[in-house]
Amino acid sequence: MKKLLFTVAIIALSGAAIAQQTAKPPASPSIAVKPQDTSKQQTPKLYNPAADAKADIAAAVKTAQAQHKNVLLQIGGNWCVWCLRFNDLVTKDADLTKYLTDNYVVLHVNWSPENKNEKVLADLGYPQRFGFPVFVVLDGKGNRLHTQNSGYLEEGKGHSKAKVMEFFEGWSPKALDPKTYVEKEKTK
Repeated sequence: MKKLLFTVAIIALSGAAIAQQTAKPPASPSIAVKPQDTSKQQTPKLYNPAADAKADIAAAVKTAQAQHKNVLLQIGGNWCVWCLRFNDLVTKDADLTKYLTDNYVVLHVNWSPENKNEKVLADLGYPQRFGFPVFVVLDGKGNRLHTQNSGYLEEGKGHSKAKVMEFFEGWSPKALDPKTYVEKEKTK
């Protein structure tokens, strides 16, 4: 008998909880609710869905050529926690920040329901096939040198500093300059 009462009580409480979750609050147009200030809780806005990605990439390529750097396109969206984590790592780690700014012009290219930048991504060889974030390295002439799946840079709930640095070093202008290797051969 106790088991039966216990079972009935559990069912009744579960039903009440479900009804409470699915019940809609009563409409009350006369009560004004002040929106909560979430300015401190909002995530950074790295990606601009309204940006003209094609024009921004052209400008980044022009800057990279003038500065003898490569372009690093970080493709993703403000909705992407891994995109934000990557940006957090490379902007807060002094070694990564220095290497990145010394060797690359960085541009965040948006991919979101508001703007998928389909034409731009098609021109870049469909990098979104790897998920987000995804990185595309361009030279100072706008040629695509490499597309990097960010999954290979992950470690735990973030990205590995060592793997990210290896990626940056492997696609830097110096790493791709034939003179770098001629000089190494002469010193042997």
